[in-house]
Amino acid sequence: MERAVAALPGGGEQRPGQLRMAEEVAAAIACERHLLVQAGTGTGKSMAYLVPVLLSGRATVVATATKALQEQLVAHDLPLLHGCLGRDFTWALLKGRSNYLCRAALGDVARGADQGVLLEGPGLGRERLDEVAGWVEETASGDRADLPFAVTNAEWSRLSVSAAECPGAQRCPEGEICFAEGARRRAAAADVVVVNIHLYGAHLAAGGMVLPDHDVVVIDEAHALEDIAAAALGITLTAGALGAVARAARSLLAADHPTLGPLDAAATRFATTLAEVVGQRVDPGAGPLGLALVGAAEAVTAVVGAARQLDPSGDAASRRDRLVQLASGLVEDVRRAGELGADQVAWVEDGPVPALRVAPVDVGSELAARLFAETTAVLTSATLVMGASFEPVAQRLGLDRPSPVPGLAGPGAEEGAHEGEGRAPAWRGLDVGSPFDYPSQALLYCAAHLPGPRTPAYEEAMLDELEALVRAAGGRTLALFTSRRAMEAAATRLSGRLPWEVLVQDVLPRPLLHRAFLDDETSVLLATMGFWQGFDAPGRTCSLVVVDRLPFGRPDDPLACARREAATRARRNAFAAVDLPRAAMLLAQGAGRLIRSADDRGMVAVLDKRLATASYRWDLIRSLPPMRRTKDPEEARRFLAELAGLPAT
Repeated sequence: MERAVAALPGGGEQRPGQLRMAEEVAAAIACERHLLVQAGTGTGKSMAYLVPVLLSGRATVVATATKALQEQLVAHDLPLLHGCLGRDFTWALLKGRSNYLCRAALGDVARGADQGVLLEGPGLGRERLDEVAGWVEETASGDRADLPFAVTNAEWSRLSVSAAECPGAQRCPEGEICFAEGARRRAAAADVVVVNIHLYGAHLAAGGMVLPDHDVVVIDEAHALEDIAAAALGITLTAGALGAVARAARSLLAADHPTLGPLDAAATRFATTLAEVVGQRVDPGAGPLGLALVGAAEAVTAVVGAARQLDPSGDAASRRDRLVQLASGLVEDVRRAGELGADQVAWVEDGPVPALRVAPVDVGSELAARLFAETTAVLTSATLVMGASFEPVAQRLGLDRPSPVPGLAGPGAEEGAHEGEGRAPAWRGLDVGSPFDYPSQALLYCAAHLPGPRTPAYEEAMLDELEALVRAAGGRTLALFTSRRAMEAAATRLSGRLPWEVLVQDVLPRPLLHRAFLDDETSVLLATMGFWQGFDAPGRTCSLVVVDRLPFGRPDDPLACARREAATRARRNAFAAVDLPRAAMLLAQGAGRLIRSADDRGMVAVLDKRLATASYRWDLIRSLPPMRRTKDPEEARRFLAELAGLPAT
């Protein structure tokens, strides 16, 4: 570990938390015992798990929740360690199949263009198609991220295929030179494979068939695992999926083929039915939705039958195989959705396109069987502890559940050690803290004098308080809101009234918004949930982080409702088991946007009096970094003015 730290730019510095984490990761791998590690910002946790992983010689997958961390691992951390550990190893980045250009799909588009027929809907112009074709001749990866020019999602959807559509390398004429297959081969030969957590979830859902065999998995940013696993282990159905089958079928079947009209009608009926129950919990096997699903399954099955009767050759055979693969998978998803189990919940999610979602109510039992029974897992994040305990996250993720194989053996330890009893896996929880001096660097302010957030007077008072704090800070504010409506109200209030730039989420693409906030030290950024996590703005530009309300989920959220019901059946307090841990994690993630380096100073302001008055307040406060605390608005404004070098207001 010392050699690795010494190799860092500027020589690096020893961090006791980093060293302790590295020792615990090494012990967990050696004992085949699961490890939960809370490592605060600045710990250097990627080095703390990479060094013991590499020295162990075990095949390892590292799964992260953000592209930025994947790029850091592959482009910086792993190359740096390769030069200083004195041990030879290889690594690879692997993404989901739809991230790589499909040569067969490109061929289909090119042949259509040659015939004067570009694909229906948002397609590819001739000029753009020529650009892509030129890039394909030069690229070694075929990865969309390596394109030297931007393409829209609609354009890329015509140039790539999902895992559900790909018939496999052996059945594709381009299989030998497939970009996705090349990435898989490189991953299979690597000692460390870096992926995102979504792809790891797909691996678990597919019974371990997506990623290479591995002994160890490190899940960085593991606070995201529960929700990502619920999505990966569930089903998502949209009318667009039926439309994709119809487009693929039209490339093979005659325009007047008798299966195409019923398929179009089924897609329209499904879209209409979903729109009528948006936001509602549903039973996909009953009522109008059940009938719409039956009609969809029958229409898609008819298309599959028609495709299988064809005997094409060459490129048409590849298109036929992709159609059959895609349509057969869709029929299976429709069947599974219609057979909703007692441990599943289904609802219709709002969005640009309404979607039928089916998810396990409790991912813990699934993870116990699919992950913890098979692989040694190191789960790490800056926010895993709730109220100074790892038990809530361990329970939600299934570390307390029996698995189909005997529990993993391992020696106990003083902090959160849990031995395998019967068939439950052994795990250990460890909080290594942070190298930052939070009591001197940061102030936590709760605006306890404001009306309660459920009262009519709250919003106006909250906006007044927000404006006063921003003025005291001289701008330099990241304001995080729990709803888009509250963000828009703040934008209306602040825009034009402040002497500083007010940036609002979605007015610019996120990378440009991030850059604008960093480049203008006095700017103010207003954002919703997407910015509570993974947004990094060190320095004076983010001297104030404001949270409008405690981030409790909507009371009518279908998945949360089902989880509350399950907790109640198990004779557990639903609020304590479901709502409080999630709110604690999100609040800690939001507060974590403030202190990003040892030189940062600033304030987290929570404009929700419940943080000072509610019976559960200490569970939330103990989940935050150990900042100095105040409820005095004058003290808060003086603190901000001092940081900004402005007169106190």
